[in-house]
Amino acid sequence: MAKSGAPEIVTLSPTQLDELLAKLAGLLPAEIYQLVEKSLRTLQWLMGLIEAKETSLSRLQRLIFGAKTEKTKQLFPHPPAIFQTTAMTAAPPSKRKGHGRTAAAGYTGAKRVRVTHPQLRPGDACPGCKKGKLYVLKQLGQLVRISAQPLFVATRFELEKLRCNLCGQLFTAPAPKEAGLGKYDPQVGPMLGYLRFGTGLPHYRLDRMQADLGVRLPASTQWELMAQTGQALEPVHETLITLAAQGKVIHNDDTTMRVQSLAKEAGPVDKRPERTGIFTTGLISEVEDHTIALFVTGHRHAGENLDQLLARRAVDSPLPIQMCDALSRNPSKEFQSILANCLSHGRRQFVDIVQNFPEQCQRVLQDLGQVYKHDAQAKELALSPEARLWLHQQHSQKIMDELKAWMHQQLDQKLVEPNSGLGQAFNYMFKHWEPLTLFLRQAGAPLDNNVCERSLKMAILHRKNSLGYKTQNGARLGDTFMSLIHTCRLCAANPLDYLCTLQRHAKEALEHPVEWLPWNYPSDTS
Repeated sequence: MAKSGAPEIVTLSPTQLDELLAKLAGLLPAEIYQLVEKSLRTLQWLMGLIEAKETSLSRLQRLIFGAKTEKTKQLFPHPPAIFQTTAMTAAPPSKRKGHGRTAAAGYTGAKRVRVTHPQLRPGDACPGCKKGKLYVLKQLGQLVRISAQPLFVATRFELEKLRCNLCGQLFTAPAPKEAGLGKYDPQVGPMLGYLRFGTGLPHYRLDRMQADLGVRLPASTQWELMAQTGQALEPVHETLITLAAQGKVIHNDDTTMRVQSLAKEAGPVDKRPERTGIFTTGLISEVEDHTIALFVTGHRHAGENLDQLLARRAVDSPLPIQMCDALSRNPSKEFQSILANCLSHGRRQFVDIVQNFPEQCQRVLQDLGQVYKHDAQAKELALSPEARLWLHQQHSQKIMDELKAWMHQQLDQKLVEPNSGLGQAFNYMFKHWEPLTLFLRQAGAPLDNNVCERSLKMAILHRKNSLGYKTQNGARLGDTFMSLIHTCRLCAANPLDYLCTLQRHAKEALEHPVEWLPWNYPSDTS
């Protein structure tokens, strides 16, 4: 059946709509008339929102479908009495400490200037009481001043030239030491990579901004400087991949990506490759006390990229725990692992249908909320994986068992239609119950894959702002930068300082890359 064209848009004023409804009132049965009236008035309201200049698509979506949130307290702001627990009926929690502003100690990247008292010194007589002596306090007074400057500044050194009026010989003033050996400071390339792949700033926007500020930095030049920096990062990136393969817990997921050169390979139907989709896979590996983030862009799915990673795993290593959602393309196909599925995805099955089945969904969400509270307690107490497992077995096991029995009861007693949205959510939980509840049987098994999904926001931000990559080489460079930047964030290291350090010590990092990882690099060397 051929697609029909766009319908003719008819615009009615409020008066014309009232006249039309008055005519229909005598022609249609009461029930049908009410339905037609609500439909037409809804359409009129919707068209008014679309025509309003201040209405954005996101605001229109919220007005029609409601706010997008998965927090139980926002989904159910006024829970019925039957769901209120003792904790909920107790006194409201106290306000969080703090004033919302960043303390002086939080400015870890600020330049420090020690200011001594202009008149007084330790040991001097107190000018107040005239009797005591002054001594220095360990706690200093703190003042923070933040200034603005362009991202890239230029210094033009104007070298004086002298010429002999007799022989014509030319004498030029030597360049000062601060002029450096090249036009671009070694920190420019790392900063460009951090802006492009760490914050999602495209080249053309930076080019426009720098042109406005009088220091032009063309997009082509930006790419050349980033590519040079990428060569210095590659040895450490390869070392991170090998270390990540030895992880005890490995998270994986993917998102779509655009690579122009790979998209062109599709071509005619008879010449297309086996798979035309392009993805960026995020891999988060927990290795001892460190967490490593890796990004891989290409035709391969998350499970296939996990296979590429596990191929580097030591043969005698124990089976890793693999955390992913329940998509069939995510688990490893070539290597064995202990599969865990994301409990947040199971929870989201009920969040999506909460408007249609509020009471049943509230029961599920509150039970899962208790499980997450127990996991938060384990993190707050810094429990070992074995102690955390014991905590869940003592407190979360009963909750999950009772939840499963209740869902079976709802279906067995035909209180829920199996093909309804709620029935499908129940069946999703039953189908993946074992990997969803691995945290009750395996020490170190996480509850969800949120850490990996959050990491993919870097790739999504790049896809939205830069519309993807032009070539596969550019995608590899982006994967390298993103992997190192996000690994720095996960281990609380300064990403820009780390990239600049690797650029300055490229030779040392090439010879001993293990000594130049984000958690152990010597940042104070020069």
